[in-house]
Amino acid sequence: MAEKAVQMGTDPIGKLLLRQSLPASIGILVMSLNILIDTIFVGQWIGPNAIAAINVVLPVSFFIAALGMSIGMGGGSIVSRALGSNHTAKANKTFGNQLTLTLLFTLSFMTLGLVFMESIIPSFGGKGALYAPAKIYYTIVLYGVPILGLAMMGNNIIRSEGKPKYAMYAMMLPSISNLFLDYLFINVFGWGMEGAAWATTLSYGVCMSYIVYFFLSGKSDLFLKISDLGLDFSIVTEIGSLGFVTLARQAVVSVTVLMVNNILFELSGESTVAVYAIISRMLMFALFPILGITQGFVPIAGFNFGANKKDRVLEVIRKALIYATALATFVFLMILLFSEAIASAFTQDQAIIIKTKEVLTWVFLSTPIIGIQLIGSAYFQAIGKAIPALLLTLTRQGFFFIPLILILPRYYGEFGIWISFPIAEVIATIVTAYFLRKELKRYNK
Repeated sequence: MAEKAVQMGTDPIGKLLLRQSLPASIGILVMSLNILIDTIFVGQWIGPNAIAAINVVLPVSFFIAALGMSIGMGGGSIVSRALGSNHTAKANKTFGNQLTLTLLFTLSFMTLGLVFMESIIPSFGGKGALYAPAKIYYTIVLYGVPILGLAMMGNNIIRSEGKPKYAMYAMMLPSISNLFLDYLFINVFGWGMEGAAWATTLSYGVCMSYIVYFFLSGKSDLFLKISDLGLDFSIVTEIGSLGFVTLARQAVVSVTVLMVNNILFELSGESTVAVYAIISRMLMFALFPILGITQGFVPIAGFNFGANKKDRVLEVIRKALIYATALATFVFLMILLFSEAIASAFTQDQAIIIKTKEVLTWVFLSTPIIGIQLIGSAYFQAIGKAIPALLLTLTRQGFFFIPLILILPRYYGEFGIWISFPIAEVIATIVTAYFLRKELKRYNK
């Protein structure tokens, strides 16, 4: 077994969790900063409607890209456990099947997305003044989504091997290139929405190029043969059952963005959709340390579960929860203190700044407890229990948030949308804590 993989079963948990989580956090931070600054560039150089138009398109492109992410995370769980039990052949076969599945699904959905473009864009909130810029961005970005899907799949495999530093590089390089290309295409060449779209699409290629280099240069512990690309029913089934957790989560995210965009458009018009777009970017950016801990946690938990090291599994859960909660509380305090400065960075429109400042506090109200939900659902995915992982993943947005945004705006208008965020988070956290505690009692017998 490779030395890096062995370390996940022997090194001190606190040190190991930091070593796995820090590169993941930095990678997510850089990627989130990229999205954040990209949004600031678009808002300052093109206008608030351009921000709203991108927010309309992102759920579609992210869902297709999430196919790659879900296959990567589903297969990554298998790879981590296979390496933990010294089944290298299964790890290689899993990786080969992931490549085949990612290509098949992302290319198919990209084609469907282009064929039905005229109906998809309005249904996601691209109406009125938002339709034209959304169509420009959508058309260009969608062609690069299969590349993004492959990159996200490969990135998860790199992390599952216990090599978070390389996974971090794979996230940082496209983020940096996207910002450079944004400046060049939008500000220097004056290409507007086309420039923003091409900068994003080309950055996907940079990410994929680095990941290909990683696997071809011998840095990986996996050795792919042509025969590994042939689909194996048992492996495909396991990838699908575990990966469906991630895919379902992203699908629900896409559906909720669709619903919120449309409800806000009907209630208050384009300006409030722009406010929601800013909030969405902040949610991606501000939670980077908690997401990093979650990503660092998964391969450690999966490896030690596969190696039947119960004490280490329980310890990594406990420490991941402590770290995530502490960081989430810090994030909430920063949002509370600097909400006006955050809103002002995105736009010069005073009405949008005032509204965004107010909304940030409500949306982030339950942030201090979010680690419980993320770590809890990630644990079930790490140990290969797809059904509870799926159900816990869907609790917040699928089971609670969607019903809330359908009911509360009838009584509280636009405020009903914003208050739905913390209410859904609190209920989902209680449910996740209950099932995690129950599972750990059974495991520790």
